[in-house]
Amino acid sequence: MALKKYKPMTAGTRWKIGNAYAELTTDTPEKTLLDPVKKSGGRNAQGRRSMRYIGGGHKKHYRIIDFKRDKQNIPATVKSIEYDPNRSAFIALLNYADGEKRYILAPQGLQVGATVVSGPEAAPEVGNALALKNMPLGTVVHNIELQPGKGGAIARSAGTYAQLSNKEEKYAVLKMPSGELRKVLITCMATVGTVSNSDHALESMGKAGANRWRGIRPRNRGVAMNPVDHPMGGGEGKASGGHPRSRTGKYAKGLKTRKPHKSSDKLIITRKNGKKL
Repeated sequence: MALKKYKPMTAGTRWKIGNAYAELTTDTPEKTLLDPVKKSGGRNAQGRRSMRYIGGGHKKHYRIIDFKRDKQNIPATVKSIEYDPNRSAFIALLNYADGEKRYILAPQGLQVGATVVSGPEAAPEVGNALALKNMPLGTVVHNIELQPGKGGAIARSAGTYAQLSNKEEKYAVLKMPSGELRKVLITCMATVGTVSNSDHALESMGKAGANRWRGIRPRNRGVAMNPVDHPMGGGEGKASGGHPRSRTGKYAKGLKTRKPHKSSDKLIITRKNGKKL
């Protein structure tokens, strides 16, 4: 992908580094694959605020994405690469041979006019979806299922991927970019390739207003609050606030937050810090 650096014509564009969207081929989504998105403003069913710092934002539609890739052995042609306001990755519109249309996460390098297919007989090529047991070792994959038939759950955001490093009798071993080694059932589906928009992390919004467009309100610091509002609040003058912690009192640095004896512990061979569970 290509990044776009703006000229400092205004204060908001001085530090702005945006996306050139060179890969996109259309700005009109497929109407049959849209759903409404109702804004909550952080309020629950009683109308009380249950999540802070949420509100406003540009109106948008949800794009129905096919994470399961369960339409097997039917070839599909890539009609367009599109922007999705609900995720960091781009999406691709597929036209299947039987006339159905579906959105999928667009892999890096997928071009309009290309043919993709899912199923056990699919070749391990970019955009194709197949079970991990049918892939050669070293294949780079994304949109990986954790339970067969449930749909992809791992490696779905921009630029993410995992690499198939080993296959055992019942499990496939995946290596994440963090270094973590994890077992996944060998019958789970995954899509070949890296998720598109890999330079998303290098973008810079340029001004606070860009976050307001996304529905994110200003977040004030705990040390600037009163003791009744935050454990780090209060004190005379610019007090440091003590040990960094959350609003509910959980330590922000060093405290392990992973649930002990979690059911997936037996599936993780090595954590991202190189330690075994």
